[in-house]
Amino acid sequence: MKIAIIGAGNVGGALALSWVKSGHEVLIGARNPNSDKIKKVISQNSDIRIKSIEDSVKESEVILIAANPIAIKEVSKQMGDVKEKVIIDAMNSISSKPAGFTNTFEALKSLTNCEVIVKCFNSTGFENMANPKYGNLSADMFMAGNSAKGKQVVSQLTKDIGFAECYDFGGDDRVALLEQFALAWINLAIFQKQGRNIAFKVLKK
Repeated sequence: MKIAIIGAGNVGGALALSWVKSGHEVLIGARNPNSDKIKKVISQNSDIRIKSIEDSVKESEVILIAANPIAIKEVSKQMGDVKEKVIIDAMNSISSKPAGFTNTFEALKSLTNCEVIVKCFNSTGFENMANPKYGNLSADMFMAGNSAKGKQVVSQLTKDIGFAECYDFGGDDRVALLEQFALAWINLAIFQKQGRNIAFKVLKK
């Protein structure tokens, strides 16, 4: 698939590299193509292309957004027409929120004409997006949103980079719960000092 990534920090950068490695075409939509973050990513794989936000979105089928939540209004404007796209919201509105909205998912639903928005890639550290394997096991990923079409696409994209399963948290009304789930990882990894090399795995009997 052609995937546009907006926000080339730790999460966006890790996913860009992982998706290119698994055979997808990745474009980074950037306001500043000469930023240190973008240079760091493309120095690791020259197949990743850099374009404006608008142009990267036009060329892509899927858009992953991992930007600062405060910037989501401006990002939404720059993306333009996204009605036929799949948007993946990988952000958490923990330390900051988009003005006038509870979270970025709510903002994207309101500010864009996209009908297929899925919350995913927000519940673990970027290290697990670069490599979700733990010995003979692989970590699980989690998603939420109303769109069955979007979830099918997103689930496959998680498995393409090595996650074992992508569990469905539910519809739009479970997005806030998925952000709380992300807080559980942050609490264990950082505040409880378990370290960032931990991940969630659903076990069944």
